[in-house]
Formats: sequence, C-alpha cells, structure tokens
Amino acid sequence: MKTNETAVIAQTATTRKRLPAALWALTISAFGIGTTEFVIVGLLPTVATDLNISIPSAGLLVSLYAIGVAIGAPILTALTGSIPRKKLLIWLMIVFIIGNGLASIAPGFYTLVMARIITGLAHGVFFSIGSTIAASLVSPDKRASAISIMFTGLTVAIVTGVPFGTFIGQEFGWRATFIGVAVLGLIGLISGWILLPNKIENEKTIAIKDQFKVIANGRLLLAFLMTTLGYGGTFVAFTYLSPILQKIMGLSESMVNVVLVLYGIAIAFGNLIGGKAANKNPLKALLWMFVLQAIALLVFTFTASDSLFGIITLFIMGALSFSNVPGLQLYVVQLAERYLPGTEDVASAFNIAAFNVGIAIGAYVGGLVVESTLGLESTPWVGALFVVLAIGATLLSSKISSKKESK
Repeated sequence: MKTNETAVIAQTATTRKRLPAALWALTISAFGIGTTEFVIVGLLPTVATDLNISIPSAGLLVSLYAIGVAIGAPILTALTGSIPRKKLLIWLMIVFIIGNGLASIAPGFYTLVMARIITGLAHGVFFSIGSTIAASLVSPDKRASAISIMFTGLTVAIVTGVPFGTFIGQEFGWRATFIGVAVLGLIGLISGWILLPNKIENEKTIAIKDQFKVIANGRLLLAFLMTTLGYGGTFVAFTYLSPILQKIMGLSESMVNVVLVLYGIAIAFGNLIGGKAANKNPLKALLWMFVLQAIALLVFTFTASDSLFGIITLFIMGALSFSNVPGLQLYVVQLAERYLPGTEDVASAFNIAAFNVGIAIGAYVGGLVVESTLGLESTPWVGALFVVLAIGATLLSSKISSKKESK
C-alpha cells in the first residue's frame, strides 16, 4: 500500500514539474505566432510606402490574415482531429515558417496577402487546439489561468516582438521582419518538439455534419457574438495605432516603438489579471471587462491628441483590450462541455474564428472610418460602439444563464 502511495505521489510530483514545461512550449510558439499577427500594425506605414498602396489598403493585411485564421480554425481543426496533437503542432509550426518565408520574398501586395493567409491558417488551428490542451493540463479551477499563460505568448509578442519587429522593418525593411519571425517559428518548433509530452489525448473526432451542432447552438452563437464584438472593437483603433501615434499624437517613429512596448506591457498585465478574474465566473468578469474597455476607448478619443494623457489612456486601454481573451475562451469551453459534450475542440476553434472575424471586421471598419470624413481620430469611439454591443450580448447571455439556473 505504501509503495502504491509513494508511486502516486511521485507520479503527481513528476506531472506537476512537467506541466509548466508543456505550457511554456505552447507559450513560446504563441509568441512567434503573435509577433507575425500583430507586427504588421507597426509596419503599416512602411509597407504602404514600399508597395505604393494606401494605409487602409495595407490594413487589409490585418483583415485577410484574420480571415485565414477564421477559416483555418474550425475547418482545419476538424479535418486534423485524428492527428496526434504533438505531431500536429509541429506541422503547424512548419507551415508557419513557410508562410513567413514566403512573405519575406513576396514581390508584391497580392503575394504578401497569400503568404499572410497561409500563415493565418496555421494560426487558427494552433490556438484552437492549444487552448484545450492548456486547459487539460491543469485542475478545473485553474483552466482560465492556463489558457492565459498560453496567450501570454501573444501579449509578450506585443511587448517585445512587435516593437522590435517594427524597429527592424524601419531600419532594414519589412522583409527582414518576416525573416526574423520565421526564425521565431523555428524556435517554437524546436521547443514544442522537446517540451511537449509525446502523449496528448485527442478530443473525440466528430463528423463534419456534427460540427453544425456547434454553430446551431444558441448559447454558443451568443458567446461567439460576444467574442466578435468585444475583440473587434479593439481592432477598429488598434489596427491603425501606429498612424494615430504619428499623425494625431505627433510622435516620432522611435517614440512609437517605445509606446508600443508600454502598450504591450499593459496587455500582458491585463491578460494575466483577466485570466485570474475569469477562473470562477467568466461571464460576470467579462461584463465588467467590456464596460471598462468601452469607457477606455471612448476616453482615448479625447486624449489621443495629448502625448501625456493619451499614453496614460492607451496603457489602460491596452490592459483591458486583451484581458477578455482567457474568459471568452473558457466560457465557450464550459458551454460546450455542458450542452454539447465532446465538441470542446470544435467550439474552441469556432471561438478562435470569432476572434478573427472580429479582427477582420474591426480592421475593415477602421479603414472605412479612416477614409471617410470622420478620419483617423474617430476610430476609438467607433470601436467603443462595438464593445457596447458586446456588453448587450453579455447581459443577454447572463440573463439566459440565470433563467436556466433558477429552473
């Protein structure tokens, strides 16, 4: 008996030691993926000038990448359901490296768009299965925190990868940035190969027709709407942050990089706090996050022209912009577990798609605002309107939950 107990204790201790390594492997890959997704925000003026296109047209590189993610997340996640998780993650990083390599040698805008879409396809699958893997590695009360640890790779990418990648693009050309990101992908591939356990349990593969149950479920659709509107509101302004800082706030290119670092630090802080806040009651936490996010966006409309108050507001806005990510992802997984057991991977994939539909819509609407008579300075308050709609969807979801629990 004592021998068995000792073995169990030893196994538990080993597992505890192994889990952080597995989570950090996901985080390292997320860092590379996050860099390639968001670095284009800092490079918009550089790419637009080099390819002789308008800034709103360059903004399509954000929207179309997001569309690649939105397509890749649900469809490719389903098609790759039978592939061992570690093997799939390695192949995804290979596709990621190829996509960024192609971007670095793209002769023109359309080839660059194709490269971005290819990279986006890998991105979608990675985060849809990565979220469920991260959640499965810890106890139920720590799942939002585990997801937030993985998504910390995205936030650290904004802290360091985006400003450093922007600096490289400004000094050596935007193609050099994509070469650097491809190297990050290689590091992610190696870390995954070494740190991820060989046996990661696959979710039960479900038929394509059964996936329609996910998008036909009203509760999940409402959660996806929350994700699209809440996240999309951020990207109406965030996509054009570099032009806002230069043209409205009047900062130099070097100062833009400093502000991007501060913004990224705020995002990292907000992501971790958001994960902890959402562990017990994600819906309640999300409501408060959306309310504060809408207020911050609205305030930034009036402070963007002042360097001091604008940067302070931007820091607060950054902390709130990505704080909802762990909660939204956890809430969707919880709904899938409750109403459609066995579809957690697929539901997670559709939510990743919803994030990126929000990015695509937000970036596109932001481009329309920039080109209209409203102008660049109106993107924050237009983004706030998106988040107000997310608040409405959250309140509706909370009301439905309360009725269900009272029965």
